[in-house]
Amino acid sequence: MNDAASILEKEIPGEVGLVEWQDYTHDAPFTCEGGGTLPGFTLRYESYGRLNAERSNAILICHALSGDHHAAGVHDLNDRKTGWWNNMIGPGKPIDTNEYFVLCANCLGGCQGSTGPASVNPQTGKHYNLDFPVVTIRDMVRAQKHLIEHFGIEQLHAVVGGSMGGMQVLQWMIEFPEAVRLALPMATTARQNAQAIAFNEVGRSAIMQDPEWRGGDYEDGKGPHVGLAIARMMAHITYLSDRGMDDKFGRRRRSSDARELFDIEFEVESYLRYQGKTFVNRFDANTYLYFTKALDRFDLYGENGRLEEKLDAVQCRTLVIGFKTDWLFPPQQNRAIAHALLRCGKHATYAEIDSDLGHDSFLVEAPELQKLIREFLKKR
Repeated sequence: MNDAASILEKEIPGEVGLVEWQDYTHDAPFTCEGGGTLPGFTLRYESYGRLNAERSNAILICHALSGDHHAAGVHDLNDRKTGWWNNMIGPGKPIDTNEYFVLCANCLGGCQGSTGPASVNPQTGKHYNLDFPVVTIRDMVRAQKHLIEHFGIEQLHAVVGGSMGGMQVLQWMIEFPEAVRLALPMATTARQNAQAIAFNEVGRSAIMQDPEWRGGDYEDGKGPHVGLAIARMMAHITYLSDRGMDDKFGRRRRSSDARELFDIEFEVESYLRYQGKTFVNRFDANTYLYFTKALDRFDLYGENGRLEEKLDAVQCRTLVIGFKTDWLFPPQQNRAIAHALLRCGKHATYAEIDSDLGHDSFLVEAPELQKLIREFLKKR
């Protein structure tokens, strides 16, 4: 740990401190499930804690749709904007970096350093844009497996993730059963229902109908900013709950009266527009299209509707966590995963948390969630 990180940890006990991202480069061709082949790929990742001599203490964190590799710590001591799961990862925290070596990588197809539609195709010298192969959750996991092998890790102590990250956890369980000791999927599903697919389609339509999308061929710094912001605003509503939104915003109006009829009038309108604006500054529209399509096509039930056929390969212990107010991936979808595992004779447990914050409940600091994760990770 460098001096700056040491200073930060002293000021804020329990923090991992100043962190730097790294790039893993896979130089061999990588064929995606849909058939397209990349000449190679890069995964940007961060790591926290230290890998032990036996290489048996590694935990892989899988991020959600709008997440990335920056899960904990800060990149700049002057900014101090922490990673998206900073409340869960660090010394003495549930995912204890004094005990575990923690990895989080930006998914294949992403826009935060990993190879994705905005990357330059080395064979053409131009951005991939929509020439990028269609990626699936399985492709993301297979790329992560190469990263794990790069560290010489044969078996992960745990794979943990929520939402799209939870789908990756499920895929790890069935794709590489011997490589996972513990699995913790949260606020997720083994396949999206029609409502979730419909929400994604509205978001994609907002992007693709923005004139600045230009068929996916937009310049750096430009693109369908209005469409992407609307997609984010709409999606963000699905991450919350009616109870949580009412408690946070109610019908409160802004202090000043709106000058025009359709100016921002209510606090919730201001919040959603802020979410849309900040998202545009950090996310690529084509990645949003690719990731949401990967979510829609994820289906462990298969044509015969039997989840057990896929989960029969699982060897790890599993804790599935659902949240009562999550209406994007509701509790029954999470519970169905645990029940299917139990019907296969696997070691599985289901826990349900009553939180007001809807789908995003797994991201916030909650004592009950932290206790569940801390205790589960102690299992051998």
